[in-house]
Amino acid sequence: MIFGAFSLDQADGIILAHTVRTAARTYHKGHVVTRADCDALRSAGITEVTGARLEAGDITEDVAAARLAERLAGENTAPSLARTGRCNIVAKADGLVCLDSATILAANLVSETVTIATLGHQQAAKAGQIVATVKVIPFAVREDVLTQIEGILKTPSLDVALFRDKSYALISTLKPDMKPSILTATEDITRQRVINIGGRLVATTRAAHKTADVRQSIDETLATKPDVLLIAGASATADRGDVVPVAITQAGGVIDHFGMPVDPGNLLVIGHIGETPVLVMPGCARSPKLNGVDWVMQRLAAGVPVGARDIMAMGVGGLLVDTPSRPLPREKAVQSSFSTKAPIAAIILAAGQSRRMGDGNKLLMEIDGKPLIRKTVETFRAAVSGPLIVVTGHQEEMVREVLAGLDVTLIHNPHYGEGLSTSLRTGLAAVPANVAGAIVGLGDMPAVAPQHIQRLMAAFDPEGGKAIGVPMHNGKRGNPVLWARRFFAEMSTMAGDTGAKALIGANESLVYEVEFEDTAVLTDLDTPEQWSDFLAKRRS
Repeated sequence: MIFGAFSLDQADGIILAHTVRTAARTYHKGHVVTRADCDALRSAGITEVTGARLEAGDITEDVAAARLAERLAGENTAPSLARTGRCNIVAKADGLVCLDSATILAANLVSETVTIATLGHQQAAKAGQIVATVKVIPFAVREDVLTQIEGILKTPSLDVALFRDKSYALISTLKPDMKPSILTATEDITRQRVINIGGRLVATTRAAHKTADVRQSIDETLATKPDVLLIAGASATADRGDVVPVAITQAGGVIDHFGMPVDPGNLLVIGHIGETPVLVMPGCARSPKLNGVDWVMQRLAAGVPVGARDIMAMGVGGLLVDTPSRPLPREKAVQSSFSTKAPIAAIILAAGQSRRMGDGNKLLMEIDGKPLIRKTVETFRAAVSGPLIVVTGHQEEMVREVLAGLDVTLIHNPHYGEGLSTSLRTGLAAVPANVAGAIVGLGDMPAVAPQHIQRLMAAFDPEGGKAIGVPMHNGKRGNPVLWARRFFAEMSTMAGDTGAKALIGANESLVYEVEFEDTAVLTDLDTPEQWSDFLAKRRS
């Protein structure tokens, strides 16, 4: 590949390295220059452009990224379509990331032109979450470099160990002075932990915090044959000779390990009785916040070994609290300026003129016995607890009328005839200052259901690099799209009828894709034919 400045006489066929703007047209980075482009640029007073010319043996960035992602991905992951030299690898289902760190390091050391970035080894991942990304930095890679990296990645070096459908039983021990509400809360939090790893909490039992009572409860609970036994002690385990560990050994069990280098979570105990793992949860398990018990339960759920050495290896990266604040009370610790509990708003763009539909306004046409726009708004309202803003324009009064009684904010866009971007700006201007982001949807997507929206929001983590949530089906991107607040200002500068699509391509490293099996996120109704086809499929 030859990179540099090319006169227009030599620029035919080069790939632009930087965007070039003229009064008549914008030539974006990555555009392949044609002879006609050279003539137009020359007429605009431009004499040269910077870019790259491919040579024999060069493999284009998207092809190279796709090849490496295909080699890297295991059976429970799937590569996305490669764009701008990037190919993401997503989890097909919930589970734990399992990777060969040494192999990926070796692949990264081959050439600065190719990079592979992954989540951490044995980090939990949700279905549709990006677990790795291959990025080709220049516009092409030499075939010999690509072949060398492929040789290193001979077998899948990254996969997801899926969470299995396991049954869990919980024994809570209690002392006379304990409030029942504490035990109830612990049971509720544990049930949610189990659900998060694909399991079922099939039994909850309470026993006095005495060795004999705990041992009897263990025997009775194991008779129901749970896959995993959990025990929440009334007081933290202080020694292998404490009440709960002794009860486990008296029941015929073995204590495999006591303690762990994860904070919070230091006082965890893990053992087994026969083939059944037994986990004595530390006091921090009464909180829903991430702690050491989550890491151990995730491994048990995924069938990943979790012996003494595995637990001690968790120490690197195991500091989950801000220790400089201690011994001060935790609630006095310095807080982040961004709250992960901040609400997410929704903006529904409902100002269009439905020109392709003919005489009617598609948003007022009925689906399932109600106007399409009302169906859409009700779907978003069922999924989003934060502010819901509907931007009106064409036939505003009629749209307002069919939305009467719904908990929404209606904002009129007087410039709706100038394109979708004007409605986006209008909606963003109405978003409250305390939100973390906004999910932007179209008013004519009748197949989108609350679970589509909720899955997008569940993976949203702007501080962790997941700042633009994009739904996918079969490699194609759809709507709605979830945007972190950091993009609002730039989104408000968009013009024309394309919304903020350009920002997605410009911020691929912050995009997370959520794959859906159905076509709902791609289905919108612009023409009478699309409307008829949709209704016909619904009836079949």
